[in-house]
Order: sequence, then structure tokens, then C-alpha cells
Amino acid sequence: MEDVLTIKEAYAAMFEYLKELYGMNPSDELGGLLGSMSLLDDGTPADPAVWSDWMLAVRKARQGAVDLRLKLKQE
Repeated sequence: MEDVLTIKEAYAAMFEYLKELYGMNPSDELGGLLGSMSLLDDGTPADPAVWSDWMLAVRKARQGAVDLRLKLKQE
């Protein structure tokens, strides 16, 4: 049986994963993303657009419209 996460749990898992990556290799871009994703006291992300972007990603994943294959650029 496969574990099922709620949308909020999946968001928290993604945030934790990115936070761990940031701890191993800090970058301005990842730090900025984490700041935007951080939740305010009311439970909404610091950047309101983040939740809309997240929900779009959730819809794409549920529709099977996410390509997870490795793509190497050939020169």
C-alpha cells in the first residue's frame, strides 16, 4: 500500500527537502525560494503566488503531465 500525503503535507515535505539542500549548499536563489515559501502566522506563504504555483504543479502531477525523465543536452 502506498502512503498518501495531503497537499499541505506534500508542500511541507518539499519545503523540508529544499531546506536540507540549502543547508548542504546555500545559494541566493534557493534561499529566496524558501523565504517565499515560508508560511506566515495565518498559514499562507509569504509570497501569495507560491500557493497558486504549487496548486498548478499538483494538478499537473495528478494528470500525469509531469515529465520526470532525465534530459541531457547534447552538443
